[in-house]
Amino acid sequence: MAYATVEDVANGFRTLTADEESTCGALLEEAAVIVDAYNENAPVDRKKLVSCRMVRRVLGDGNGSAGPIGSTQGSMGALGYSQSWTLGTGSVGELYLGKLEKKLSDRCCAEKSIVVSLH
Repeated sequence: MAYATVEDVANGFRTLTADEESTCGALLEEAAVIVDAYNENAPVDRKKLVSCRMVRRVLGDGNGSAGPIGSTQGSMGALGYSQSWTLGTGSVGELYLGKLEKKLSDRCCAEKSIVVSLH
């Protein structure tokens, strides 16, 4: 069960292509599994936000310029100049929980009920 819709992902992000919309639905289902594996008791509104952030990261800017799926660093060079970089949050094209998503989903942040035994 996905916690967000394709429209939720697109809202405040960018217009998705038809191919991205179909991919987005599958990614939202996968994101829900990852979110629940981390903390199935997180509030639903946080699960929705985290799912959207995870999927948006995979979809990227729509230009395919992020790099090969799974890459964590890259470099390029031409005419005697070169540039290299390392992605600080994870790898390209993969669903993962970043630090903020973990904090949003964290067990300590989820609403809890307190039970007091009076025996």
